[in-house]
Amino acid sequence: MFRELTRKNKKLTEDVCIRLLKTEKRGVLSVIGDGGYPYGMPMNHWYDEQSGKLYFHCGLSGHRLDALKKDDRVSFCVYDQGYRLPDQWPLHISSVIVFGRVAIVDDLETIEDVATKLSHKFTQDDAYIEKEIAQYAKRTLLLELTVEHMCGKAVEES
Repeated sequence: MFRELTRKNKKLTEDVCIRLLKTEKRGVLSVIGDGGYPYGMPMNHWYDEQSGKLYFHCGLSGHRLDALKKDDRVSFCVYDQGYRLPDQWPLHISSVIVFGRVAIVDDLETIEDVATKLSHKFTQDDAYIEKEIAQYAKRTLLLELTVEHMCGKAVEES
């Protein structure tokens, strides 16, 4: 069902894909939006290495949730900042695209747990994290992406 990478020599290993999902802070989550148009939005994410699932937090309503209620299939793309070799202009970038299905999690304990882990990607200020979660967790949903296919690629811009 999922296409294989055309340029197999550019393919990243699963370990490298997982490392990118764990270390990069943001990506673009795309859903099937209104009228069948793709709807992509920048999202913070947390990758749970034990379950192999990705998690996102969101509000209780909006375009994204309306789309997911109609069709739970999504793609999520993450890419690193890249690097340049000395005295060369091309940027070397690694990216991962994940395809899967999203379930909506509304269990407050799970939301608080994952939101804490996600927040630690941005700050180690536990007092700040606890305050934010206490204030917003009840108005938050968690999106749980079950990965059906993952593919990563390393490219050199030229």
